[in-house]
Amino acid sequence: MSGHSKWANIKHKKGRVDAVRGKVTTKIGREITVAVRMGGSDPTGNMKLKLALAKAKANNVPKDNIQRAIQKGLGSVDGNNYEEMIYEGYGPAGSAVMIEVMTDNRNRTAADVRHIFSKNGGNLGETGCVGWMFNKKCIFVVEKENFDNEEELMMLALDAGADDFKVEDDVFEIIGAPEEFDKIQQMLDDNKIEAAVAEISMIPDNTIKLEGTDATKMLRMIEALEDHDDVQEVYANYDIDDELLD
Repeated sequence: MSGHSKWANIKHKKGRVDAVRGKVTTKIGREITVAVRMGGSDPTGNMKLKLALAKAKANNVPKDNIQRAIQKGLGSVDGNNYEEMIYEGYGPAGSAVMIEVMTDNRNRTAADVRHIFSKNGGNLGETGCVGWMFNKKCIFVVEKENFDNEEELMMLALDAGADDFKVEDDVFEIIGAPEEFDKIQQMLDDNKIEAAVAEISMIPDNTIKLEGTDATKMLRMIEALEDHDDVQEVYANYDIDDELLD
């Protein structure tokens, strides 16, 4: 789940990931398989695979699972033929939601996603209805306890190609164009700076403040979507108080 880029939302997501470890392993394996089928097994020239492998490492996916997923992608192990799709729709109070899925049955997945939307005060929209509100960016989150020199990190990030640097409570956020991912990651590695989050995400241009029932419905919708086996990532443009997220 990615709303705006506040650390509270990222922490919420990390907590959810820990709670559904088995599903996460399966979803990441599927992501690796599709990335290999699309771009080969060498991560050097395959950004999708590189990101999937980084996600696998961050979530402690066993090496055997990773290798099995790669072999499926290469076709040496039988596996379902998954396709990537993006669904777009509206949540409570007109909030925007984008969902990345990998499915072997688009009719089943579309029906399931539509049901989740309608059950939680939203509705599934047409392709492009909210996509224009989001920009694909790479984002790195560095906790201040790992590196507390704001000015130095900002200069390093900008020199590495970042186009935005934010200070949020107890973390720094480095944001850049997707193609700058490798350079920023290399800068962090060279300076032995550990990132709590390193991913390519969809960042909304603006956010909508949700409170009360609307906020509760949105969180229930996000959790239901993330629990679905075919859903890989969920992005939304809400702003919910940290207390409710916790």
